[in-house]
Amino acid sequence: MTSDPLSSHSENRSDWHHLFAQTVRYLLAPVIFLSSGFFTANFLISGQYTWPRTSRALALSLTLLVLSYEFVYKEQRAGTGSPDQARAALLYSCVIPYVLGIAVMMVLWKF
Repeated sequence: MTSDPLSSHSENRSDWHHLFAQTVRYLLAPVIFLSSGFFTANFLISGQYTWPRTSRALALSLTLLVLSYEFVYKEQRAGTGSPDQARAALLYSCVIPYVLGIAVMMVLWKF
């Protein structure tokens, strides 16, 4: 009796996909959102609204939207099937680190 190579391939892909999704959610997204909140607050506070800086801030914002929707919200919703858990993952992995980055910039700006 031979084993089915397609089922073992899909299991390996599923394990890899789950590991990648969890790495993005718990490690990569919070670090990116923390630093992005810091740099976005720096841009807004500095008052230097040149076109190159503005375009970088807009590109960063669009990138964050794609990252949060595609790699955090959709992956969590596909994994659990619950929109409430997907929103909670979005809050903890994206929104809170972004706000913390803004807060760090505000504290450093005061000093």
